[in-house]
Amino acid sequence: MDYRPRRTLLYLPASNARAIEKARDLPADVVMLDLEDAVAPDMKPAARDAAVAAVAAGFGAREAGIRVNGFGTPWAEADFAAVAASNAAFVVVPKVDGPEEAAQAVALAGGKPVFAMVETPRAVQRVDAIADVPGVAALVAGFADLTKDLRAKPGPDRLPLIYAASRIVLAARASGKLAFDGVFTSIGDEAGLALETRQAVEWGFDGKTCIHPGQLDTVNRLFAPSSEEVAHAKGLIDAHRLAMAEGKAVATFKGKMVEVLHVLEAERTLKIAELVGEMGGLAAKVVEAAVE
Repeated sequence: MDYRPRRTLLYLPASNARAIEKARDLPADVVMLDLEDAVAPDMKPAARDAAVAAVAAGFGAREAGIRVNGFGTPWAEADFAAVAASNAAFVVVPKVDGPEEAAQAVALAGGKPVFAMVETPRAVQRVDAIADVPGVAALVAGFADLTKDLRAKPGPDRLPLIYAASRIVLAARASGKLAFDGVFTSIGDEAGLALETRQAVEWGFDGKTCIHPGQLDTVNRLFAPSSEEVAHAKGLIDAHRLAMAEGKAVATFKGKMVEVLHVLEAERTLKIAELVGEMGGLAAKVVEAAVE
């Protein structure tokens, strides 16, 4: 998939028309219309139709995908068929336990990228193979279900989940795929959300799934490059260019050796900041001031 900011991925119950309409003005980078957990069984056919209509209407600059019901449910076949024929940018598939299910999802997605949810112990064990399946574009952590299956009791540091989080990020990076952190379920706990989001950034996730509009600003802010990071990236690039122009074999910046890999990461930071600025998450003047 092409690179673009995907800091916030907001789940929306596809059966809630008001929530869908409000989402068109929310600062989410991505919206995911949910046909699974957020929809009662008797509402699922109507929610499916509503999701297809919603992605047809569009969400402006935001990407919009649909989360189907998982394999083995009475709704999965119809969900996949509807999403494959829709304008959805991708399909989110819950409880992908191995490469076989990932490949099946890709085959049913009609050429749309698959976001595979890793939310069981078996999925964590096989996450490398899941990420390697062509057509799988992203891994999405489902830590609520995983915590239940593990019988774990994570605190604010999420210590029991660090192994699973690391496996997900490692698998995604090894396969050139995206990786997204799970949801923070304590709505209204701003400090807890900020702590968990900082963890996700430190662990290497590309963004975080959200369940409430009130979570978007915090997650967007913490996943965007800071003005200090932008200035550092620009300074590093300039130091490397100057050293190369002067014929030096080694470039240094702030006392540290600069290699090509550092330059590439700095260029990525500037591109992220530029795109985020265009989407309103980071003031464009911050980028302009740093690159002048």
